[in-house]
Amino acid sequence: MTRSTVNDAEIAKFTAMAEQWWDPKGKFKPLHKFNPVRMRYIRDNLCRQFGRDTNAIRPFEGLSILDVGCGGGLLCEPLTRLGADVTGIDAAERNIAIARIHAEQSGLEIDYRATTSEAMVAAAERFDVVLNMEVVEHVDDVPLYMKSCADLVAPGGVMFTATLNRTARSWALAVIGAEYVLRWLPRGTHQYGKLVRPEELEGSLGKAGMRIIDRTGVVYSPLADRWQKSKDMDVNYMVLTEHAPTN
Repeated sequence: MTRSTVNDAEIAKFTAMAEQWWDPKGKFKPLHKFNPVRMRYIRDNLCRQFGRDTNAIRPFEGLSILDVGCGGGLLCEPLTRLGADVTGIDAAERNIAIARIHAEQSGLEIDYRATTSEAMVAAAERFDVVLNMEVVEHVDDVPLYMKSCADLVAPGGVMFTATLNRTARSWALAVIGAEYVLRWLPRGTHQYGKLVRPEELEGSLGKAGMRIIDRTGVVYSPLADRWQKSKDMDVNYMVLTEHAPTN
């Protein structure tokens, strides 16, 4: 029997909310708020890594990008506008259907597929950049999942991973605060036991052949009503890794 990282309960959870992906005031409001800081992080690091001009209108021309667990396409669309050849995959077919419709309405060509990272590896696909954003905390078998994502990165390519730390503070702010008090997210979106500490994530990445380039925390500023990078990785954090070129 083929091992899988897909958690059917998690897929059902996000399928039920699929219609709201592009509503900035709906159930995915936190991701809409989060998008600017992660897009800046992706853009700045890709331009640095691949020698691109940060001031260019389409700096990612010629780069192939895979967004694993793309949902409704909140990252796929801006990355396509920046010139990248984007593929978005998600195990929830309804998410992919919503993403395709919105891309068509926006006049964007994006290769959306209802599939998994393991299936993409089996098809021997490779990409310059793999995005693994806010997915790790929803899968089964994190080491296997990270290995499958790493195997999709071409030699010399990079992978971005964003997730939640497993700390008491993260539980208080990202779960109790966001889901039960502020109601930014539906109750049950996150489970404490599935959150991943940075050292655990980086251990899995290292075993998968990825080298750490950068890591950063991300914090929410209530006064500014925006997310920003921080040295504090106690709650939200992002990690950038590189697939070393083969000799």
